[in-house]
Amino acid sequence: MRTSNDPDGPNVAVRRDGRTVPLTWPVVILWLVGITAVLAVTGVVLSRETGLAPFLVFLPTLISGRGTVRQTAVASVWSTLVIAGSLIRSPLDTAAANASVLLFAVALNGLSTAQAAQRVRNEGEIIRLRSAAAALQRQILRPFPLTTAELVVYGLYEPLEEDSLVGGDVYEVVATPYGSRVFIADVQGKGLPAISTAFAVLNSFREAALTEPTLTAVVDALENSVLRHNSFAAQAGEAERFVTALVLGIGPETKVQAVNCGHVPPYLLHGEDPGQVPLGEASLPLGLASLYPRPRAAIWFDFPQGTTLLLCTDGVTEARDPSGVFFPLDERAAAWNDVPPSDIAPTVHRELQQHTHGRLADDTALLVLRRRSTEPLPAEDEGP
Repeated sequence: MRTSNDPDGPNVAVRRDGRTVPLTWPVVILWLVGITAVLAVTGVVLSRETGLAPFLVFLPTLISGRGTVRQTAVASVWSTLVIAGSLIRSPLDTAAANASVLLFAVALNGLSTAQAAQRVRNEGEIIRLRSAAAALQRQILRPFPLTTAELVVYGLYEPLEEDSLVGGDVYEVVATPYGSRVFIADVQGKGLPAISTAFAVLNSFREAALTEPTLTAVVDALENSVLRHNSFAAQAGEAERFVTALVLGIGPETKVQAVNCGHVPPYLLHGEDPGQVPLGEASLPLGLASLYPRPRAAIWFDFPQGTTLLLCTDGVTEARDPSGVFFPLDERAAAWNDVPPSDIAPTVHRELQQHTHGRLADDTALLVLRRRSTEPLPAEDEGP
């Protein structure tokens, strides 16, 4: 969410989806002069000049829906003065009628100005709440790069503050006695309830990754965490939520484990056969395991030294251009084979912005996992 730093009045919310576009002063002046001129000419032609008053009185109300407080106040003063001048030039039948029209104009224009002030305050409060929620997410999610004995992890996390509410994308990389464990997830829905669920499952992963010997046991702990959180949410009258997640277990061997809970599969880059890693049919998202009779299973795949894995949320795969075409991740991934790992996340984000024309509709989370070399460094030559 952006705001216009209008020196003439409070900031006005700007939504990139076009729902609230602030008025500029040239537009306001054009409305005031243009509509007044049209009504005046119409009144002269119809020999009822005073007839413009009932129409002009609603102009500040229209401006209050999108303009600043000062713009609405200027429109109110303009409307009142024009109506007063019209009544002086061509008064109504009685003085009481003239006074009634003028009082109605003053009252309605005052309400329009008050409405604009309330709208600006509400939008400012929404902006502050979104910014606070996004800042909280950034504080709890560790900054990149992240390193373990097996990995160097670059990435990007971009919460969508322009949307109605921020979402619940989370990630983590933990060095454990069982190797490196990687987690990326996306909570259903948006807003503070989604963020609460995301933090609950994130903390559960951080604990289970260190204590559970198997990757499936880690995922079972995440499932139980979501169920417990949903139970508390139901008691508070909130909707239950599910979480799509991808959990990886990476040791020194080239084979790694993955448990995919309804999430976007990883993409292998910098290898001989770049593309989406075939993990088979994904299991149900976290929180929905009871709907499927069989337990979740880990899938093994190759992740040799010198290769890179790209993990992302559906903010990447479901990004659309103005015509509704999805971001072609499969096609673009092949072109990133020559991009250095540290530059992949900025490259993906830049191409997403280009594809959507700067109108991303969801949070964007990317993890770029680079397998670290385990070969010993060459010994330095000794001097003479």
